[in-house]
Amino acid sequence: MYLEAWRRLRDGGFIYPCDRSRRDIALAASAPHEEEPVFPVKFRSPAGKGRNYPGPGGANWRFRVPDGEIIRFFDGNRGLVQRTALVDFGDFLVWNRDDVPAYELAVVVDDLAMGITEVVRGEDLLTSTARQILIYRALGATRTAFYHCPLILDGDGRRLAKRDAALGLRQLRAQGRSPEWVIARAKELTARQSSGEKG
Repeated sequence: MYLEAWRRLRDGGFIYPCDRSRRDIALAASAPHEEEPVFPVKFRSPAGKGRNYPGPGGANWRFRVPDGEIIRFFDGNRGLVQRTALVDFGDFLVWNRDDVPAYELAVVVDDLAMGITEVVRGEDLLTSTARQILIYRALGATRTAFYHCPLILDGDGRRLAKRDAALGLRQLRAQGRSPEWVIARAKELTARQSSGEKG
């Protein structure tokens, strides 16, 4: 399924092979960016490059975003959301050089294969949603509805993540914490963050 989607994107001229590293992109970025550096247009391959490739392996493949287009979508939580191509995000990976589909392509293909109609996820993925909408459109597919939840943050305003040793539900249960305690603590932290208080 992933290869078929890759072929359709390749044949439609939506993607191209790219040999630039993350370091190249970071060094070339003209301004700091909240999520990640915007892929510089000067690094794009010429239009049509890659159409003769029999498969994606051995190269990173990027989706060529429509320059300056505003991608709008309605989010069930936040209402109208918009992201501008080449401002909020640039050409993005759809296939990695180690011959694995990248997240943006994989989730679209998975959702289409499973007939998913509604996606609920964290608001840290709002820009990813704009990218995925471009893939849905390029594949001629109907996109899902979206609902982006606020993230649960720690006392310093950072999102809870395993990589930062945030406690999971199992650890909290092992400490004797009840669901009611977790909910009360989350409400307390949200109120503190809303007022600008730390801790």
